[in-house]
Amino acid sequence: MYHSRLVEKEIELKLRTSGAVVVAGPKFCGKTTTCMLFQKSFVKLNTKQSIAMARMNPKAVLQGEKPRLIDEWQKAPDIWNQVKDELDFNYEFGKYILTGSSTPADKTEVHHSGAGRITPVKMRPMSLWESKESKGTVSLMDLFSGGNEFPWDLNSDFTLNDVAYLICRGGWPISVLAPQEISIEITKNYWNGLFVFEDCENERFRNKKPDVLKMIVRSYARHISTEAAISTIIADVRQSNERKMDEKTFDDYKEALQDLYILEDMPAWNPNIRSKTSIRSTPTRHFVDTSIACRALGVMPEDLMRDLETFGLFFEDMAVRDLRIYAGTFGGEVLHYRDNAGLECDAVIHLEDGRWGAVEIKLGGDDLIEAGANSLKLLKSKIEEKSDEKSPSFLMVLTATGGAYRREDGVYVAPINLLKP
Repeated sequence: MYHSRLVEKEIELKLRTSGAVVVAGPKFCGKTTTCMLFQKSFVKLNTKQSIAMARMNPKAVLQGEKPRLIDEWQKAPDIWNQVKDELDFNYEFGKYILTGSSTPADKTEVHHSGAGRITPVKMRPMSLWESKESKGTVSLMDLFSGGNEFPWDLNSDFTLNDVAYLICRGGWPISVLAPQEISIEITKNYWNGLFVFEDCENERFRNKKPDVLKMIVRSYARHISTEAAISTIIADVRQSNERKMDEKTFDDYKEALQDLYILEDMPAWNPNIRSKTSIRSTPTRHFVDTSIACRALGVMPEDLMRDLETFGLFFEDMAVRDLRIYAGTFGGEVLHYRDNAGLECDAVIHLEDGRWGAVEIKLGGDDLIEAGANSLKLLKSKIEEKSDEKSPSFLMVLTATGGAYRREDGVYVAPINLLKP
């Protein structure tokens, strides 16, 4: 059983406008399954023999009916150079699809950026809309167009227990399609195999100590959805590890986690504020999927229900995942705003044409919604008064549960299980 993915439209468009597309993302997010929809021939570099043959003769890997899918291309990095050279010699749209769940072990083997020839596409785990757990009555794109179709919906059949389960299960297709009683156990299996590098052909990962990688992930999980400084995370690892770790070593490990598409920090939004207010540029710590943070700390749904503060931070991370996926369908990026005056915004969705919308992410309840709405209105006022940015297209409080409605002050309130692109 296959659930359609929002990234399909982007892959289709890139194949019509570029010679090759490289689809990258974490293991088991569905890259190969989705890309198989577009191929007319394929090769998978998933055995020692296939990898060795590809490294000895990377040009031969390109032979086959087009589009040609090359799965886990990074295991034979010279394939990238061969694709680029072949397109330089005989350029046609939609010739190759490359997929990968990590970057090459030796990046120096990739001699060209691929600009103008190879177009990147980022693929993440499934959003609630893709896993058919969102009703999709609230359209993010409609909000940018005026919110004319915004519903009034009590949404009374979706509870915090449901949200806690979805956070811990994650958006991994194999977990999504499994019965609920075993789906979190399947996500546990994913976590347990994530840092098993003994037989990995990538020497760069084999040289990493799995316990240190897990310590870094645990520290990230403890600081999820915050602007924790790198020095704080390093101090966590030193304390847990009872050994020294300098910044250079940490950066090397962090880069490995980013190359595995596990960590995905959110950069800061920096509008041109004409005042003495300083915009803080520290990124917010996020994961490609919140279930990784849950597994790192051994968090289960009942743990979140007992600790609503932690629940709120983990929910924010899941909401950011979905916002990134939805915004990506129309070329938007998701950023955060925080200044030294104490004003903050959990997510600013910024489009290429300059339009933007501001989102505060809350578990729900009248008090939290009111606080979120007031913060959004203050941000709108500051931007309109002291910045050259356009006025926001919309202000929205995104909640875990509760109803969807438009407040009298114009702020939208929407639960995550009603949201779609």
